[in-house]
Amino acid sequence: MLAFLTIHLTKTMPDSTSDNAIMTIGEVAGYLKVTERTIYRLAGAKQIPAFKVGGSWRFSKVEIDQWIKKQSMEVVDAGNEFFDQATGRK
Repeated sequence: MLAFLTIHLTKTMPDSTSDNAIMTIGEVAGYLKVTERTIYRLAGAKQIPAFKVGGSWRFSKVEIDQWIKKQSMEVVDAGNEFFDQATGRK
């Protein structure tokens, strides 16, 4: 039974604890190089993926990384749209 449990846990557990990390306001602020106040504002306005645990904001590192990629793509798309409108070319 122990062998089955060990094999089952190995298949379901994440490979790296940092991949599944939960971050605090301060950690996210440091990671994004902004103030904690900025993170509070973004979380409160639901502009960044976040959840509360006992009244304190928490953030999934995986979701923050996905959010960063999405934000980067929106900036690129907006730049391309502006370029197309300004020049009439792609």
